[in-house]
Amino acid sequence: MEISDKTAPGGAAREAGEIGYTLDTQVGFLLRRATQRHLAIFAGRIPDLTATQFAALAKLCEAGPQSQNALGRLTAMDAATIKGVVDRLRAKGLVAARRDPDDQRRITLAPTPEGRAAFDASVGAAHAITAETLAPLTEAERKTFLDLLIRLT
Repeated sequence: MEISDKTAPGGAAREAGEIGYTLDTQVGFLLRRATQRHLAIFAGRIPDLTATQFAALAKLCEAGPQSQNALGRLTAMDAATIKGVVDRLRAKGLVAARRDPDDQRRITLAPTPEGRAAFDASVGAAHAITAETLAPLTEAERKTFLDLLIRLT
Protein backbone atom coordinates (compact mmCIF):
# COMPACT_ATOMS: atom_id res chain seq x y z
CA MET A 1 0.00 0.00 0.00
CA GLU A 2 1.46 3.34 -1.06
CA ILE A 3 0.87 6.34 1.17
CA SER A 4 2.03 9.63 -0.28
CA ASP A 5 -0.24 12.17 1.42
CA LYS A 6 -3.77 12.74 2.68
CA THR A 7 -5.14 13.62 -0.73
CA ALA A 8 -6.36 10.88 -3.01
CA PRO A 9 -6.32 11.22 -6.81
CA GLY A 10 -8.99 13.62 -7.91
CA GLY A 11 -8.52 15.85 -4.85
CA ALA A 12 -10.68 13.94 -2.35
CA ALA A 13 -9.14 14.07 1.13
CA ARG A 14 -8.56 10.66 2.68
CA GLU A 15 -9.49 10.09 6.31
CA ALA A 16 -6.67 9.44 8.80
CA GLY A 17 -7.96 5.92 9.43
CA GLU A 18 -7.72 5.13 5.73
CA ILE A 19 -4.02 5.90 5.59
CA GLY A 20 -3.14 4.44 8.99
CA TYR A 21 -1.66 7.62 10.43
CA THR A 22 -2.85 9.39 13.55
CA LEU A 23 -0.73 12.34 14.62
CA ASP A 24 -1.59 11.94 18.31
CA THR A 25 0.26 8.60 18.43
CA GLN A 26 3.44 9.67 16.59
CA VAL A 27 6.73 9.82 18.49
CA GLY A 28 7.70 13.31 17.33
CA PHE A 29 4.34 14.75 18.28
CA LEU A 30 4.38 13.09 21.69
CA LEU A 31 7.97 14.16 22.39
CA ARG A 32 7.10 17.74 21.44
CA ARG A 33 4.06 17.70 23.76
CA ALA A 34 6.21 16.31 26.60
CA THR A 35 8.83 18.96 25.89
CA GLN A 36 6.21 21.72 25.94
CA ARG A 37 4.98 20.47 29.32
CA HIS A 38 8.54 20.32 30.66
CA LEU A 39 9.33 23.84 29.40
CA ALA A 40 6.20 25.23 31.05
CA ILE A 41 7.24 23.63 34.34
CA PHE A 42 10.78 25.00 33.86
CA ALA A 43 9.55 28.54 33.22
CA GLY A 44 7.49 28.45 36.40
CA ARG A 45 10.41 27.37 38.57
CA ILE A 46 13.39 29.15 36.97
CA PRO A 47 11.83 32.25 35.42
CA ASP A 48 15.05 34.22 34.90
CA LEU A 49 16.63 31.72 32.47
CA THR A 50 15.34 29.76 29.53
CA ALA A 51 15.94 26.02 29.53
CA THR A 52 18.65 26.44 26.86
CA GLN A 53 20.36 29.20 28.85
CA PHE A 54 20.28 27.04 31.97
CA ALA A 55 21.68 24.07 30.01
CA ALA A 56 24.61 26.13 28.71
CA LEU A 57 25.35 27.60 32.14
CA ALA A 58 25.03 24.19 33.80
CA LYS A 59 27.42 22.61 31.29
CA LEU A 60 29.99 25.38 31.82
CA CYS A 61 29.73 24.89 35.58
CA GLU A 62 30.03 21.12 35.16
CA ALA A 63 32.73 20.86 32.47
CA GLY A 64 34.68 24.07 33.00
CA PRO A 65 35.63 26.69 30.41
CA GLN A 66 34.76 25.78 26.82
CA SER A 67 34.91 27.32 23.40
CA GLN A 68 31.51 28.34 22.04
CA ASN A 69 31.65 25.54 19.47
CA ALA A 70 32.49 22.94 22.11
CA LEU A 71 29.71 24.24 24.36
CA GLY A 72 27.27 23.94 21.49
CA ARG A 73 28.30 20.32 20.92
CA LEU A 74 28.09 19.50 24.64
CA THR A 75 24.58 20.95 24.89
CA ALA A 76 23.31 19.67 21.51
CA MET A 77 22.76 23.19 20.14
CA ASP A 78 23.63 24.30 16.63
CA ALA A 79 26.02 27.20 16.04
CA ALA A 80 23.32 29.85 15.64
CA THR A 81 21.42 28.74 18.74
CA ILE A 82 24.45 28.55 21.04
CA LYS A 83 25.61 31.98 19.84
CA GLY A 84 22.28 33.54 20.81
CA VAL A 85 22.21 31.69 24.13
CA VAL A 86 25.77 32.77 24.98
CA ASP A 87 25.08 36.37 23.94
CA ARG A 88 22.11 36.50 26.32
CA LEU A 89 24.06 34.88 29.17
CA ARG A 90 26.88 37.38 28.65
CA ALA A 91 24.39 40.27 28.63
CA LYS A 92 23.04 39.01 31.98
CA GLY A 93 26.60 38.90 33.36
CA LEU A 94 26.44 35.14 33.93
CA VAL A 95 29.12 34.11 31.42
CA ALA A 96 32.41 35.77 30.52
CA ALA A 97 34.43 35.36 27.34
CA ARG A 98 38.20 35.64 27.08
CA ARG A 99 40.85 34.79 24.54
CA ASP A 100 42.43 31.38 24.90
CA PRO A 101 46.08 31.95 25.93
CA ASP A 102 47.16 29.00 23.73
CA ASP A 103 45.18 30.09 20.65
CA GLN A 104 44.35 33.80 20.38
CA ARG A 105 41.74 33.04 17.70
CA ARG A 106 39.67 30.98 20.15
CA ILE A 107 37.28 32.53 22.65
CA THR A 108 36.83 30.61 25.89
CA LEU A 109 33.60 30.90 27.85
CA ALA A 110 33.35 30.46 31.61
CA PRO A 111 30.71 31.20 34.22
CA THR A 112 31.22 34.43 36.11
CA PRO A 113 30.95 34.35 39.92
CA GLU A 114 27.37 35.60 39.43
CA GLY A 115 26.76 32.83 36.90
CA ARG A 116 28.09 30.18 39.27
CA ALA A 117 25.91 31.60 42.07
CA ALA A 118 22.83 31.63 39.80
CA PHE A 119 23.49 28.03 38.81
CA ASP A 120 24.06 26.92 42.40
CA ALA A 121 20.86 28.68 43.48
CA SER A 122 18.90 26.95 40.67
CA VAL A 123 20.08 23.35 41.13
CA GLY A 124 17.33 22.50 43.63
CA ALA A 125 14.69 23.93 41.29
CA ALA A 126 16.20 21.98 38.39
CA HIS A 127 15.85 18.73 40.32
CA ALA A 128 12.26 19.68 41.19
CA ILE A 129 11.53 20.39 37.51
CA THR A 130 12.70 16.90 36.58
CA ALA A 131 10.64 15.37 39.37
CA GLU A 132 7.51 17.30 38.36
CA THR A 133 7.99 16.48 34.67
CA LEU A 134 8.24 12.77 35.49
CA ALA A 135 5.59 12.82 38.26
CA PRO A 136 2.93 10.93 36.24
CA LEU A 137 5.30 7.93 36.05
CA THR A 138 6.16 5.39 38.72
CA GLU A 139 9.78 5.19 39.87
CA ALA A 140 10.37 2.13 37.69
CA GLU A 141 8.74 3.84 34.69
CA ARG A 142 10.94 6.93 35.23
CA LYS A 143 14.09 4.84 35.12
CA THR A 144 12.91 2.96 32.04
CA PHE A 145 11.81 6.18 30.31
CA LEU A 146 15.16 7.89 30.94
CA ASP A 147 17.08 4.77 29.87
CA LEU A 148 15.07 4.65 26.64
CA LEU A 149 15.60 8.35 25.95
CA ILE A 150 19.34 7.87 26.41
CA ARG A 151 19.25 5.02 23.88
CA LEU A 152 17.46 7.28 21.39
CA THR A 153 20.08 10.03 21.62
